[in-house]
Amino acid sequence: MITSLFTPLVHAELRPSAVPGGVVTLTVAPATAPRPDVRFAGRPVLLQQEPGGWQAVVGLPLDTPPGEQAVEIGPEARRLAFQVSAKAYPEQRLTVKNPKMVSPDPDDLDRIAAERERQLKVRSQFRDVPVARTDLDLPTAGRLSSRFGLRRVFNGEPRAPHTGLDVAAPMGAPIRAPADGVVSLVDDLYFNGKTVFVDHGQGFVSMVCHLSEAKVEVGRKVRRGELLGLVGNTGRATGPHLHWSVYLNGAAVDPALFIGPTPDPKPAR
Repeated sequence: MITSLFTPLVHAELRPSAVPGGVVTLTVAPATAPRPDVRFAGRPVLLQQEPGGWQAVVGLPLDTPPGEQAVEIGPEARRLAFQVSAKAYPEQRLTVKNPKMVSPDPDDLDRIAAERERQLKVRSQFRDVPVARTDLDLPTAGRLSSRFGLRRVFNGEPRAPHTGLDVAAPMGAPIRAPADGVVSLVDDLYFNGKTVFVDHGQGFVSMVCHLSEAKVEVGRKVRRGELLGLVGNTGRATGPHLHWSVYLNGAAVDPALFIGPTPDPKPAR
């Protein structure tokens, strides 16, 4: 069955969102049973042992088709089905001054492809450690300026959907770890600019980008609220802000699901 999302939280009550880009929590085994092996689309998923049973926290990619989906449990691959509803994300049109950030030169395409593979590897890692909490803190204070899932059009050219949550914040504002974890990548990327990935365990990963400066290094253990870097305007950005992505079992999911109810953003500039 589908249960309420995550463990009891300190900051807010969170709810499941069985839509593309959303998260569902499923009871997959009794609490007294050994930890099961649970996979979605072939990838292991985050598991938490709760009094009501083992809970699988499953991220749904943005391209998940509506209708019946299922996780597979145990060596016999027993299917546990759930329903995914359609969701229409709005369109956002943006103007970027540097045309190479919309249509890169051929010389840059190899770099972009290599960076994409590097990020995919980091966000798909499964570090098998207990994850006590799955609520997250907003990494920096500010207005939520662009929501997850927006169908983006840069300089009139359709591009990939927005796979994060943007926070309007001034240049140099502190960016803090949304939860405990290990820094898994620090890099300066073509589109993302200066970027930090934090692995929270079991395929639960945060990424912050467009930083002016990173303040951590790969392999460092960080605690919730610890400084990761400073807000900037690097990469493909129209002004200083934080872009924050959250991944589960390799899928980009809506970060707002982890921070509770938030006010609707004002129109992006």
